[in-house]
Amino acid sequence: MKKIRVIARIDIKNEHTIKGIHLEGLRKVGNPNEMALRYYEDGIDEIVLMDAVASLYDRNSLKDVIVKACEDIFIPITVGGGLRNLQDIQEALNSGADKVAINTQAIREPSFITTASKQFGSQCIISSIVAKKIDDGKWEAYIENGREPTGVDVLAWAKEVQELGAGEIMLTSIDKEGTKKGFDLELNKAVAELVNIPVISSGGAGSTKDIVHLCESSDIDAVAIASILHYKLESVSEIKKTLINNKIKVRIDA
Repeated sequence: MKKIRVIARIDIKNEHTIKGIHLEGLRKVGNPNEMALRYYEDGIDEIVLMDAVASLYDRNSLKDVIVKACEDIFIPITVGGGLRNLQDIQEALNSGADKVAINTQAIREPSFITTASKQFGSQCIISSIVAKKIDDGKWEAYIENGREPTGVDVLAWAKEVQELGAGEIMLTSIDKEGTKKGFDLELNKAVAELVNIPVISSGGAGSTKDIVHLCESSDIDAVAIASILHYKLESVSEIKKTLINNKIKVRIDA
């Protein structure tokens, strides 16, 4: 049985960690570097830093945050938002990131995933898929941080990004994001069954019980959580302990 990775997702706007519901109504909830360090010290496996307003400026502006984070944090860091070309990816990696998450540019130019994975290695390229349910068993992919519909079918797109060379998929449910009411279990199960690359589930966790339900219902590889940690509902160590008690394997620091 695989070990589930527990990942902290930190969405950032103008150097502040922000959180909303359905990717809207964003409010400041803290300092991203202070939060990242706290989660790292409590045993988080990886950290995802997402520039929530990158699409407005057509570029990722997290360089300073990444550089600062890497001074004290020694686990994989993924950066996403506004990565439009190979130079953007190179700059993120040069700043200290280990992986990048790509959504908008990948849908606009699917070959970008292939080019990027050949240049930097597929293990470095995460396809960020932001999904909104439109019918039973059917979801539409959104871009621009969940603001713009694309008409692209999520399941078909998940299969395509694997073929294009993405090393992982980070799957975010707009319908569940920020609600603290649990994951879209149907969505995660459908995508995880369709692809062979790791799937990171994001959007909806309000307690460890929600993560347990997700792991029991789908073959996901990791969970990216925000509200639970940001609002101090549970700590990383408490989450891992509960998962272990429910016979879900997690990574434990030596």
